[in-house]
Amino acid sequence: MADAMLQGSCLCKAVRYEISPPFIRFTHCYCMRCRKATGGVKSSNISVPPEQFRWISGEDVVSRWDMPEARAFAIAVCTKCNCPVPRPTRDRQRMTVPAGSLDDEPGEQPSAHRYWNSRAGWAATDESHLPYED
Repeated sequence: MADAMLQGSCLCKAVRYEISPPFIRFTHCYCMRCRKATGGVKSSNISVPPEQFRWISGEDVVSRWDMPEARAFAIAVCTKCNCPVPRPTRDRQRMTVPAGSLDDEPGEQPSAHRYWNSRAGWAATDESHLPYED
């Protein structure tokens, strides 16, 4: 792998991994499946070739669910904290990494909004009118 390793983990740190750029893609997806899988307005995922991904620990506590009626939709979570974690695509050609599970900054911005036309009515790209809370 390249020198620019990025570390990632689940909430409880049982699952830990590393990836290296360049990414195949980094996108936000607004489809109903991704909204349900994340509980939010979108999912943000990074795809990398399998050779740019390495489990550090916790692969044995990852649970995967493949949506039977979908050609490619799946989710994977840590069985200890239920946090979304990386998963291989069904064809094993890519690893899908939930961007929010990275511990390091990815070093680039998402390149696209996927399924924007099927977004929830409350989805917005400019939320500057909302108050900031820490």
